[in-house]
Amino acid sequence: MFMRIDHIGIACHDLEEKIELFSGTFDLTVVAREVNEEQGVKEAMLHIADGEGGGSYIQLLEPLSEDSPVGKFLAKRGEGVHHVAFGVPDVAAAMDQIGAKGVRLLDERPRHGSMGSEIAFLHPKDVGGMLTELVQAARPAQT
Repeated sequence: MFMRIDHIGIACHDLEEKIELFSGTFDLTVVAREVNEEQGVKEAMLHIADGEGGGSYIQLLEPLSEDSPVGKFLAKRGEGVHHVAFGVPDVAAAMDQIGAKGVRLLDERPRHGSMGSEIAFLHPKDVGGMLTELVQAARPAQT
């Protein structure tokens, strides 16, 4: 079902500061920046490597407000790993398979994610306390 670790989401107070840290320390390149109003974050995706199943990234997340999910996470736990995202070939099919095994889904259907992907989240209490994201990468444009 899982093709790769798509990204590790890291909550931070200052997106620009963390971009500087990760790009300067690890020579990572920012490949996308977005504001996702629905999720209440400003984000940057930093490319780690490409593999057979697609790319792997670090996703830096700065909350747009203190009452957003990432804002609440920062207030409770401070900066650090927020979630782990696994690449899947078909996010809706993965949701069906995982849901059928008794894992609660935080999303009823896939929604818009970074870089044109489709995503869904799994309930942390059902997967060892870890917020888990399923990611179906955007399909390449047909020519």
